[in-house]
Amino acid sequence: AEPVSISKKISFVCGMLILYLAQGGPISLLGHLMFTFHMTTMALSYLVAPPLLMMGIPAWLWRAFLKVNPFKKLGFFSRPVVAAVLFNGLFSFYHFPAVHDYVMLHFAVHRIYYLVLFIAAILMWWTLINPLPEKDKISGLAKIGFIFLNMVLLTPACGLIIFSTKPMYATYSDPNTWAQAMGYCVSGDPSKLLQSFGGPTFFNIMSTKVDQQVGGIVMKFIQEFIFASMLGKVFFQWYKSENKEDDDITPAEFSEGSLNRA
Repeated sequence: AEPVSISKKISFVCGMLILYLAQGGPISLLGHLMFTFHMTTMALSYLVAPPLLMMGIPAWLWRAFLKVNPFKKLGFFSRPVVAAVLFNGLFSFYHFPAVHDYVMLHFAVHRIYYLVLFIAAILMWWTLINPLPEKDKISGLAKIGFIFLNMVLLTPACGLIIFSTKPMYATYSDPNTWAQAMGYCVSGDPSKLLQSFGGPTFFNIMSTKVDQQVGGIVMKFIQEFIFASMLGKVFFQWYKSENKEDDDITPAEFSEGSLNRA
């Protein structure tokens, strides 16, 4: 195995740190208090951490992973359109009010759903950040189309949240539901939270409706920023590749081609 570069090590450590802050650190706790931080957690967990981790894992380790039977069976789900629909579909389905509140109130379902969503995020990012040069056969133009597809697919879910005229999630509006959900991330008797604070509005500087709308805006803004940055990178690489092909044509080949056309 070839040595791992410093840039890959930094990328991996940053990805792990961001994932910890989102799923096990203060942002995770804040995500149970305010919907805005919940959406920040989702964005960090599935739009920021996965590409950093993927870029930080060396190619020889990826090849070892892909030789394991369970990973081989994920080949179909890594196809661009399938991966985009799978990730954005799971993300949007999770944010239906009934589904979201159910997942938040059932710890085992919560962990399983988040794990599946993380795997779907890896499959989605695989098209754009393929760590194996021999398998990166998708053209730059196709990658650009893939980015736009992801940006479009997530819009309905964010739009539903942003333009809702009332609070949608009992986890952030109903004190009893909130206390039950908080029982999974803080120690002690959840009923004590109700006695001390009365509900989630105690911690929120905004109304529940505005907090919900801001959360949708934050998610969409982070997604747009990340994919716009990726769009610029992919376009630059595609443009550079196209120009390199033109530069590789020698004067003799150009003259021969001109004579043949004549």
